[in-house]
Amino acid sequence: MIRAYRGDIVYSADKDELRVFDDSYIIVKAGKVLEITKKLPQEYKNLEIIDHSGKMIIPAFSDMHLHASQYYQRGVGMDRLLLDWLNDYTFPQESRFEDMGYAERAYDLFTEDLINHGTLHASIFTTIHYEASDYLFNLLERKGLYAYVGKLNMNQNCPPSLRENTKDSILDTERFILEHQGGKTVSPIITPRFAISCTEELIQGLGSLVKRYKVPVQTHLCESEEEMRTVSTLFPEYSYDSEIYLKYGLIGNSLSLMAHCIYLDEKDIKVLNSHGGVAVHCPDSNINVTAGLMPSASLADTGMNLTLGSDIGGGHDIPIYRAVARAVQVSKIRVQLGLDQRKLSLTEAFYFATRAGGECFGEMGAFDQGYHFNALVIDDERFRGLEIGISDRLERFCYIGDDRNIIARYVDGKLLD
Repeated sequence: MIRAYRGDIVYSADKDELRVFDDSYIIVKAGKVLEITKKLPQEYKNLEIIDHSGKMIIPAFSDMHLHASQYYQRGVGMDRLLLDWLNDYTFPQESRFEDMGYAERAYDLFTEDLINHGTLHASIFTTIHYEASDYLFNLLERKGLYAYVGKLNMNQNCPPSLRENTKDSILDTERFILEHQGGKTVSPIITPRFAISCTEELIQGLGSLVKRYKVPVQTHLCESEEEMRTVSTLFPEYSYDSEIYLKYGLIGNSLSLMAHCIYLDEKDIKVLNSHGGVAVHCPDSNINVTAGLMPSASLADTGMNLTLGSDIGGGHDIPIYRAVARAVQVSKIRVQLGLDQRKLSLTEAFYFATRAGGECFGEMGAFDQGYHFNALVIDDERFRGLEIGISDRLERFCYIGDDRNIIARYVDGKLLD
């Protein structure tokens, strides 16, 4: 089926350019973009038109790092440092996901909130609990979202209720891969929490699964100075943080999503750039747990692949459009402190949140020919009064908009309920 969607269309050509089409039509066939045109060609004169005139049509957002199991603890413990926050709040709360009633309620609310705020692509941590992780995977599939879901791996430096046996952790991860690798829109992802909570034996075993099944990887990297000191104590034979992941194949064999990356040294940067690693900028959580300020503009200038994450629940706000605004704000603070030479532009941050994140799932996050029509319709009428162009309207939405402005959500051309 072919349809035309009319509106003010805007998406990222690349990190430095927005493509803007005022009052135009985007032609979609079988859920994928055919073309964008100012006037409908004669061949489309009888086409069904979904008219969103005066509204913005933008790509769906991608959240490339968040913890579904921490949804209930948003905005709690925000005066703690990272490791204290984990011990005081996160670990006790995650232990409750053994109770399927608790897990189902949390994951239902989490998924509803993702959709409400236009996050239709996401890379998600769960907990060590297999049944609860399976529930979230299947829920996202039913809702039609594109996602990576990883059952957490953790076998040290955590409460006994969350500490896995090394062999069982590897076997359960392989089982999760085999039982879920045929998903239509959701795929498994290998998920060691971070080096502090995984022994070298576990990291090695997970690396063997990456090589065998070519599944992606997600973890935390260089998030805080406290974390990095602990990693150095646990793994003294490694000279930089990404080295252990590189050695055992968790970087370089598939998509590798490395959250935070605040304190990368030159060796880390070289590893990620030469092996296609993706750094996920999570500005809210970095501030909340006093981790630091990611040098996003400087990293982007090295050619590093950057995306954005809400990092719920270290981050308190699930909308990725707010992370777009916050990323720009954080980069300005770094410039003011003399830590960076330039700030991020809104264009760059929007690119990280849409095209860069979407392309981690395939041809998504933009409206080029052949890309999935995964899109949001933004009604910003209540903000009118100032005559501004479409790119300025987009910026305004990222700063002051909310889910009430998102009046339609499409995945593969289908309107989500």
